[in-house]
Amino acid sequence: MKEQLRACILNEIEGCFADGTLSSGILPTITVEKPAHAEHGDFATNAALQMAKAERKAPRAIAEIIVSRLKGKSDLIESVEIAGPGFINFFLKPSAWRETLNRIVSQGAEYGKSSVGAGKKVMVEFVSANPTGPLHIGHGRGAATGDAVASLLKAAGFDVTREYYINDAGNQMNTLGLSVLLRYLELLGETTEFPADCYQGDYIKDIARDAVTKYADKYQKVSREEGVKFFAKLGGDLILKGIDEDLQDFGVRFDNWFSEQSLFDEGKVDAAVKEMQGKGLIYEQEGALWFKTTQFGDDKDRVVVRSNGVTTYFASDIAYHRDKFARGFDWAIDVWGADHHGYVPRLKGIVQGLGRSADDLGIILVQLVALLRDGVPVAMSTRSGEFVTLKEVVDEVGRDAARFFFLMRRSDSQLDFDLELAKRQSADNPVYYVQYAHARIKSIFETARERGFELKLDGVDLSLLDNAEEMDLVKKLSQYPEVLESSAVNFEPHRITYYLQELAGGFHSFYNKSRVITEEPALTAARLYLLHCVAITLSNALTLLGISAPERM
Repeated sequence: MKEQLRACILNEIEGCFADGTLSSGILPTITVEKPAHAEHGDFATNAALQMAKAERKAPRAIAEIIVSRLKGKSDLIESVEIAGPGFINFFLKPSAWRETLNRIVSQGAEYGKSSVGAGKKVMVEFVSANPTGPLHIGHGRGAATGDAVASLLKAAGFDVTREYYINDAGNQMNTLGLSVLLRYLELLGETTEFPADCYQGDYIKDIARDAVTKYADKYQKVSREEGVKFFAKLGGDLILKGIDEDLQDFGVRFDNWFSEQSLFDEGKVDAAVKEMQGKGLIYEQEGALWFKTTQFGDDKDRVVVRSNGVTTYFASDIAYHRDKFARGFDWAIDVWGADHHGYVPRLKGIVQGLGRSADDLGIILVQLVALLRDGVPVAMSTRSGEFVTLKEVVDEVGRDAARFFFLMRRSDSQLDFDLELAKRQSADNPVYYVQYAHARIKSIFETARERGFELKLDGVDLSLLDNAEEMDLVKKLSQYPEVLESSAVNFEPHRITYYLQELAGGFHSFYNKSRVITEEPALTAARLYLLHCVAITLSNALTLLGISAPERM
């Protein structure tokens, strides 16, 4: 609708240049926005204000010229008004709005999708938790965000790959190996000192217990180095398997699992460092190798290889992002915890050092989750290493509620997650409120069939949809494609949850004021058609967020 209106305005401005009523020949960027207040119209443009300087006319005088040409020339526009210093407000014909319904029915599950991405190859890398322990609820928010962003981008026409980067190299894996080894030796009767920096959770004991069952005392007799190496691999594999199972239960599946260790095994870290040295971006100082991240806005240069020859995480990051672009991705999107915000400039520096635009790397920061129970904070962790896992939350509130709650706020703002609210079957629970709207519509269809009314998808007189609640619903439905596209390109799935709550609210408002099944067959048919469109849109949006659209509740 906005695009049609924008084209109409542009056409009339060009006509003004042609007939000499406007003389600059300079076309403005036509912006069409929904006014904050309904009395100001369906849409408004500030085109006249943008043209004032070039035309050397008052904005209102320019607006009057444009409006005089627009009146009566479009099947879209009911009326046009000039407001304030020169804003042009548009009121569209109800018939133009109702055409949205036919588009929804014809497109069905495809309604809202677009080709704006034009097949651009995008990798969304998310979760990527170290395989040293189970996923906690913070990881859950990152998983829901990354998965939803990937789905939205795909719906907007991008070619999307989901990837999990396995941090299976470095000191944390040695720490995991030592942690399991020490618990294993304890179970075999040895008295060991368990360092405070080892992993403390009960899951370490579970892995050690399984190892005793399977291997008896076999690894009690090997060297400490061999034992740590074996249990690092054993523990990492088991934990990663558990992570994958938890994510699948959460509705998240990856196209690719990428091992950090493979970057070393295949010589990609050395190759990346040498490439950057060749470009003069890595230099040697006091026996260490440093990346010139200050050249790209970082507060100081960063060590890539320490003086003892051990690489830092930064060396792996260089190699990994180099590998991403070598695989043909046009756009790499990383989903990180908000505590990594300081890494953004140096990662952007890597990308620029690789000869790419800084914009070829998108960073989504995900803030912390505060867990509540009926408004009272829940302890998230203890010194013993126990914490609230994603699995525990999903088991308690269900996948749908967990995903919806994780996506209700901007990812970079802190989120309060109330476990009791997420389980409540009332309008206070936003996911229940939205899903119940879909289920209620399906229930209305069943009732209609019982009374002899079948849903008609052609020959329906949509002009009968003319009350305020009906038109509000139609207008809300028409917004969905734009909401979806903006959610995708801005990495903001919370816009979809807001939209769903507003659409569900519009439906509930309509239902509370208007009978769907009436004494007039034509009106009943029109209202069933409208609700069919609402159900399609609710289902499409919920599906993109990985949430079900139940037919019964």
